[in-house]
Amino acid sequence: MRARTLTDLSAPLLALRLLAAEFGHLPAPTVEVSPIYPERLELTFHDDFAAFEAWREALNIHPDSVVHRVQTGGQTNVLRVHAAFAGAELELIGYAKVPAASPVLAGSGAVS
Repeated sequence: MRARTLTDLSAPLLALRLLAAEFGHLPAPTVEVSPIYPERLELTFHDDFAAFEAWREALNIHPDSVVHRVQTGGQTNVLRVHAAFAGAELELIGYAKVPAASPVLAGSGAVS
């Protein structure tokens, strides 16, 4: 197997260029392009589902396409969605902490 070249990553790099030109006003994601998955462009948002949602809406990705999971022993929410953009496989990933449950004090419920 031959080593990949930068040319092999042209689809996700072109997609990134087009996203930057068209959606430069949106929150900046962590960007990953890898020779392991040469067709994929990954945009990751940490601690901010609002940024994930802004990108999802801008790219007109239907909300029903988003997959929600919880990881890190129930401490982290993860949103993930795949779409095609400019010939690349686009993956948006959002991470946010699961809010801590508020303790309920005994006797704080409604009294009849």
